[in-house]
Amino acid sequence: MSQPNHTANLNNDKERCKNMIRQHEDNLKFLNSQSNRLHESILDLQVSLGRYHSSSIITSENGNGAFHTEEETVEQILKKENSAASLYSWLKANAQTSNLALTKDVVGVVATLAKVESDDLSRILSEFLGLETMLAIVCSTYEGVNALEKYDPDGLINFNSGLHGIGSSIGKRINGRFVVICLEDLRPFVGGFVADDPQKKLALPKPRLPNGGHPPGFLDYALQIYKTRDEMLLALPCIRDGALSLDGGMIRKCGMFALGSGKEVEVKFPLLSGESNVPPNYIEAEDVVRKLKWENTKLDADIHREQQLLDYRKGNLTRHA
Repeated sequence: MSQPNHTANLNNDKERCKNMIRQHEDNLKFLNSQSNRLHESILDLQVSLGRYHSSSIITSENGNGAFHTEEETVEQILKKENSAASLYSWLKANAQTSNLALTKDVVGVVATLAKVESDDLSRILSEFLGLETMLAIVCSTYEGVNALEKYDPDGLINFNSGLHGIGSSIGKRINGRFVVICLEDLRPFVGGFVADDPQKKLALPKPRLPNGGHPPGFLDYALQIYKTRDEMLLALPCIRDGALSLDGGMIRKCGMFALGSGKEVEVKFPLLSGESNVPPNYIEAEDVVRKLKWENTKLDADIHREQQLLDYRKGNLTRHA
């Protein structure tokens, strides 16, 4: 064989090898995207099933189910006398003062604005937020924040106007500082909602470990919620803004752990009032999870095979370079 023909054939072999490498790379890209999609679907279903398994019902001494209701949360708030939250809750419940202009923009007290699925979650989430935040008043706009407190020309609080003035008129005084959250100033979530979710939960991305997998024990977001401390600690690489576990574990933010025994929570979130946490078609959902896992196992095998073929083709190309 002449030298030009040999060189031409060698170049053709290299080009075919490069084309095969590109094809294997495209196959791997497609298979990995399919695997990620399956992982997301499996996790979504496991989260739904996991919330059912982890949810608990408070049981009274006589054995009857007793739920911590929103009314009980309001009672806890009212016991915090001399607090802005207590005064606002009293005003809201009082028919004669519920239409006050200064409270028109108020959405409510943080502790009354959410319901959770179990007493464990209510306790640990309330403890994480702390009493000051649980008693924070939430306003829609900055104008509403301004209406709650007025100042004199020297910058001192005018105790005869705003929420202070109303409190003084009915014999209730606000002691110390209180937190107000302005929704207008908060950064909105730019994503959508979870498809077909009756509560219209935000479609937050699931946490991922450095290897691309999802941390075991992950249940859902409020922050990141895990079943156990051990599972929460395994997920450290994907925890940025804090996490909780239902057995009392708490990470306040990256690098800051809360150890020791949990304290008695003075004000906590109410529970979903006896609604079933069992996902619709529960048995079918478990069956779907099994099928998706089986599909994912096959995908993993395909990915492994494509990776081997890709490595082989790259090795051939290197040898003929």
